[in-house]
Amino acid sequence: MSEIPTRAVRELTIRVLRCNPAEPEQTPEWQDFRLEEAEAMTLFVALSLLREEQDASLSFDFVCRAGICGSCGMLINGRPGLACRTLTRDLPDTITLAPLPGFELIADLSVNTGKWMRGMSERLETWVHDAGLADHNLAQVEAPMDPALAREIYELERCIECGCCIAACGTAQMRENFVGAVGLNQVARFRLDPRDTREDADYYELVGDEDGVFGCMTLLGCEDLCPKDLPLAAQIAFLRRKMARA
Repeated sequence: MSEIPTRAVRELTIRVLRCNPAEPEQTPEWQDFRLEEAEAMTLFVALSLLREEQDASLSFDFVCRAGICGSCGMLINGRPGLACRTLTRDLPDTITLAPLPGFELIADLSVNTGKWMRGMSERLETWVHDAGLADHNLAQVEAPMDPALAREIYELERCIECGCCIAACGTAQMRENFVGAVGLNQVARFRLDPRDTREDADYYELVGDEDGVFGCMTLLGCEDLCPKDLPLAAQIAFLRRKMARA
C-alpha cells in the first residue's frame, strides 16, 4: 500500500500591531510571535494559543467561533476578515494582523464595533415601524408573508455587523458620519418588509445624502470582503436609483 503523503509542518510568524489606548505612554509597535501550524488551524485557534502560551495580555475578541457573531473581525494581511473563518494554511508563513480601521480601538486587535453599530442603528431607526402597534393590540395576528419575499428579506438579515464592510470602505474612512454598507443594507431590508409602514420619503430623509447612499464611491470593497457574501453593492445601487428618481 502506498503511504499517504503528509503535509510539512510550518512555523508561522504572526505579526500583531500592539497598542493599548489605556496606556498613553505606550507607542504602537509590531510584535512577532512564532507558532507551529496545526492541521486545519484557524487564526482564532492560533491567537488563542498565543494568548494561552506566550502572552496573556494579547487582546482580540471572539464569542461564537462559527462566523456568526462577527466579533473577531480584523485586518488579515491588509484585508478585513474574520479570524474564526480564516485558515492559516491559506496564508503565507508570515501573517500580519491589525485592528479594523474606522472603529474605536480597545486594545491590540480588539475594537468597539458595538458602539458604532448602535449609533448607526439609532440614527437610522433600524426597527420595524408599524403604525398598527399604536393600538397596542398584541393579540392581532400578523398577516402571512409571501415566502419569496421572506427569503429576500432573510438574505439581507444575514448581516452579522462584523464591521468588515466599514473597514473596507474608502468613504467610511474619510467621512466619519457615513452610515456605510451595513446601514444602507438595513434601510434596504426595511423597505422590503411589509410590516414596516414608513413611506419611501422617510427612508430617503434618513440616507438620501452624502452621509448615506450618495456618499458611496462604488469601490465594491464592502461586497468583495463581506464574510456572508451579501449583495451590498446591488442594494446600494438600487437605493440610489430609487432616490435619484424621487
